[in-house]
Amino acid sequence: MNEKLESMRLELRRGILILAVLKALEQEQYGYSLRKSLQAVDIDIEEGTLYPLVRRLESYGLLDSRWRSEEGRKRRYYKASAKGKETLQVLQTDWQQLNRSIGKIRS
Repeated sequence: MNEKLESMRLELRRGILILAVLKALEQEQYGYSLRKSLQAVDIDIEEGTLYPLVRRLESYGLLDSRWRSEEGRKRRYYKASAKGKETLQVLQTDWQQLNRSIGKIRS
C-alpha cells in the first residue's frame, strides 16, 4: 500500500477510535479489558495507542477514572463522564449523518 493511502487510513482510524473508546466506556472498564472488548468487535488497538488516547480523553473531561484493587491488583478503571456521554451522542450522530451522505454520493 502506498504511503499516502496508509496516512489517510490512519487519519480516518484515529477519529473512529475516539468514538469506539467512548462507546465501549459506557460501561466501566480497565485498560486491558477495554482493549479486549474492542478486539472482540474487530477493532484492534495497540497499547501504545490506547493508553495515550484514554489519558487524553480523561484530560478533556470525557472520562472519569478511579483506582480499584481486585485480586491483589490495583487497576485504574475508566468510564465515560456525563460530558463524555454527551460528546458520544454528538459524535455518533455526526458519524451516522456522514455515512448516510457518503451513501448518497453517486459514482
